[in-house]
Amino acid sequence: MTGSFTGDSHSRGIFGDFRPTVGGSPGDIWEALDQLRGAFKNQPAPRAGRGDVRSAVLSLLSERAMHGYQIIHEIEERSGGSWKPSPGSIYPTLQLLADEGLIHAEAEGGRKTYSLTAEGREAAEAAGPWPAQGQGAESRGHAVRTLSKAGMELAQAAAQVGRSGTPEQIRQAEKELDQVRRRLYSILAQD
Repeated sequence: MTGSFTGDSHSRGIFGDFRPTVGGSPGDIWEALDQLRGAFKNQPAPRAGRGDVRSAVLSLLSERAMHGYQIIHEIEERSGGSWKPSPGSIYPTLQLLADEGLIHAEAEGGRKTYSLTAEGREAAEAAGPWPAQGQGAESRGHAVRTLSKAGMELAQAAAQVGRSGTPEQIRQAEKELDQVRRRLYSILAQD
């Protein structure tokens, strides 16, 4: 196997050099499935940039006053679990925002609760809504995981046809998969 998912369908199969054939080894399907799994496996989710953390904090504090761990929890919840910033990124951001005069902290019940100043409200409005921006690393990470799950489910269905289907069903499934592959590449070709 070459590890390639592209190529002319007349010279190569849907899964690179793998081309299901009637009477082929059942292990070939599993090898193709492992190759697809490997394409998505161990891909770290993109990290959020400093601006993403700053925008998220400003946006959340524009809704209500919060302490640091509430901010972390709220970001994790709103991103569907795809982004959970560490205290090591939240607390320095909070300190920087305080130094800039955009937020102030009040000791409440042994914790610091942060809220926006008038300048902070202006900065939050300028930053725009979050997470509705949809372009941050947290959104991309979630989208990649969703896509990889859909790809694995498709590969598992193809493997099932390869194991249980008749020769005609296998040929029909290969044609369908070839069309799906072409449509996926056409999505990338769109502006």
